[in-house]
Amino acid sequence: MSELTSLALPHVAQLHAYTPGLQPSASGWVKLNTNECPYPPSPCVVAALQREIGGNGASLRLYPNPTSAPLRATVARLHGLRPEQVCIGNGSDDILNLLVRAFCSADAALSYVMPSYSLYPVLVEIQDGRCAVIELDRTMRLPLDRIAASTARAFFLTSPNAPTGVAFSNAEIAAAANAFRGLFVVDEAYAPFARENAVPLLASNPRLVVVRTLSKAYALAGLRVGYALAHPEVIDVLDRVRDSYNVNRLSQVAAIAALEAEPYYAEVIARIVATRDQFQRELGARGWFTYPSQSNFVFTEPRNARGESGPAVAKALYDFLYAHQVLVRYFPSHALTAPFLRISVGTDAEMRVLNQTIDAWLKAPNA
Repeated sequence: MSELTSLALPHVAQLHAYTPGLQPSASGWVKLNTNECPYPPSPCVVAALQREIGGNGASLRLYPNPTSAPLRATVARLHGLRPEQVCIGNGSDDILNLLVRAFCSADAALSYVMPSYSLYPVLVEIQDGRCAVIELDRTMRLPLDRIAASTARAFFLTSPNAPTGVAFSNAEIAAAANAFRGLFVVDEAYAPFARENAVPLLASNPRLVVVRTLSKAYALAGLRVGYALAHPEVIDVLDRVRDSYNVNRLSQVAAIAALEAEPYYAEVIARIVATRDQFQRELGARGWFTYPSQSNFVFTEPRNARGESGPAVAKALYDFLYAHQVLVRYFPSHALTAPFLRISVGTDAEMRVLNQTIDAWLKAPNA
């Protein structure tokens, strides 16, 4: 440890930062590794940004609305809630960070299932908090009894799950949230691609929080907008620990325009779901086990030309795809995820390139 690093708080000096998916700067890549939307945002978003910037960009010298009040009102209308039930964040990661900051410590554990979003333990470590992990098995069934027995202060559930894409039903979520005694957070980054979502459950459980992002279905990953839906008292707590100007004015304007362009995004989501379902059928025809996805990605267990599967096979395919400028995601650090690859749903043309590259791998001498 260097002298400068030693000046940091001990828990910060020791923590391992979150590792995002690769973001190549060169052209020519088929990028299927970070679950971004393969299509551009609505033209209404671009027009709204151009209006906000204006001819000389004078609006940019002014701070944004500190609470994102117009955007809160738009989100509230979308979900049939009140603005005081909405908190806006710099991406949903900001919202998750606020929740950990407000509800987690060494004495107040954060619980979550594993495998899940790998940012959760990093946020807890930054807070010098404590994790209480509940392991899933290959069935990906929600362990309701262990969730009910947990004494953690808060519980994070990603639904649809990352990285598997498996969605938990509202009946399962309601049972878990009602049995758990702390704050129950449903991280719904991929909910627009799923058959149901947990927003209707907010009315019957004041300890429930639903977290959303505009990075996936709304194609605004580069502008970083997310939000929480919860009881007004929970939102008030988040506002106490939120940065005063946590969402910039261009992101606020773009998010409002996106949320008001429902017909455009309904078509985009339908195209992504159709491509996803077709790709799952193709993987099934290959004989590869693939979790039934309700997200904009699939989690599949590759088999080589000899019919073998496992971590070495998954890594071999990952490396072959990378060498041919096709990016997917590999998670070797957990026994359940190590034999799998997570593949974002791209355009139909991108998925054809992916399938052709997989075919080339299967025909390669060492496959």
